[in-house]
Amino acid sequence: MKELKIENIDKNLAVSPTIDAPDLRLYDVRKPPFRIYGLYNPTTEPEFKRLPDDVAAATSPGVQNLARNTAGGRVRFATDSPYIAIKAVMPKVTHFPHMPLTGTSGFDLYIDSPDGRDSLFFGSFVPPYAMTDGYESKLVFPTDGLHYVTINFPLYNAVTDLYVGIADGSALLEGAPYRDIAPIVYYGSSITQGGCASRPGNAYQAMISRALNIDHVNLGFSGAGKGEVPIVSHMADMEMSVFVSDYDHNSPTDRLKETHKALYEAVRRKHPDIPYIMISRPDIFRLIPGWGGVDQVVERRQMILDNYHEGRAKGDKNLYFIDGASFFRGYFEDSCTVDGSHPNDLGFARMAETLIPVLQRILSQGRF
Repeated sequence: MKELKIENIDKNLAVSPTIDAPDLRLYDVRKPPFRIYGLYNPTTEPEFKRLPDDVAAATSPGVQNLARNTAGGRVRFATDSPYIAIKAVMPKVTHFPHMPLTGTSGFDLYIDSPDGRDSLFFGSFVPPYAMTDGYESKLVFPTDGLHYVTINFPLYNAVTDLYVGIADGSALLEGAPYRDIAPIVYYGSSITQGGCASRPGNAYQAMISRALNIDHVNLGFSGAGKGEVPIVSHMADMEMSVFVSDYDHNSPTDRLKETHKALYEAVRRKHPDIPYIMISRPDIFRLIPGWGGVDQVVERRQMILDNYHEGRAKGDKNLYFIDGASFFRGYFEDSCTVDGSHPNDLGFARMAETLIPVLQRILSQGRF
C-alpha cells in the first residue's frame, strides 16, 4: 500500500520549503535598522553565538558547542509589508525525540506595541522536517499598516545568517524599544536554555521579557552548566540589571557545593548592588541516576537555601531565593514536563508566572 502523507490529508500541516513571494526583497538582520538582542557581538561575528570563542573553549567542550545555539536571540524591527519572510542559514539541524523542531530549530514572530510594553504571538516560521542547512518561510499579516515585530531565534540550533524578507517598496524601520536598563542575565542548564519549549518564545525568559519589556541574555547550557571559572568570570564582567542563578542540575552535589556560592561571590564582587536571584531545581521528584536518592535532592535544595540565608545575614538585601518546588503546582501539575524534568510550554509558563511578581517587586522598589 502506498504511504499517504499527512500533509496530503490535512493541508494545515503542510510546510513549504520555499517562499512564494515574487516581490520579495531580503535584508541582512546584522544591518540597521534591525537590532539584535541576546547574542554576543551579533553584527560582527561570522555566525551568531552567545559567548566569545575563547571563553566557550576554556569552559568545556559542551559549552563550546552549545554557545552556538542561539537561545535567547531576538531581532526587532518594524515594517508595513503585508508579509514577513525569513531565510535562515544553518550549518546543521538539531532533531530531538522529545522536543519539536519548531523549538530546537524554528523561529517565531510576535507583534509588539510601538512602546514595547505589549507583545502577542502571531505565528511560527515552521521548519520543514527534512531540512539540512536552513530554510525559508513566510507569514502573512491579516491587516494592513505598520507592524512592530520581534523574531525569536532557535533554542537548540546554530544559525550562520538570517535574512528577513518584505515586499519591495515597503517601509523598514527600527523596532520597539526595551526598557532602558541593562539585560537580565540567566545562567543554568537545559531548562534554562529552553528545553523543551515548543517554540523559542515559550522559554520562560522570553515570557518574562515580553511581560516586563526587559532585554535578557540566556546562558543556559544543556548538560554543561557547571559553574566553571572561565564562564563565571565572563558573566561577572557582563553588564546586567539582574542575575538569575538557575543553577541546580548539571553538577554532582559535591561539585555544586564548590561552585554555587563561588558564582554568587564572583558576580557580587563586580555587581555589589544588583538583584541576584537563586533558584532551586523544579523537578524535585526526579532522582538523577548515580547521584544518590531523595537525600541528595533535599541536600542540594538546602545548600542553595543556606547560601541565600548566609548572604542575607551578611547584609545582602538584594538577594532572593525562589524554591523550584513551587513552580509546578495547581491543576495539571503532572503535565508540566515532557519527561519528568524538562518543562513543556505549561511548565515554562508556571516558571515565568512565579518569577514575574518577584521582578515586578524589584522594579517597584526603584532599583532601576
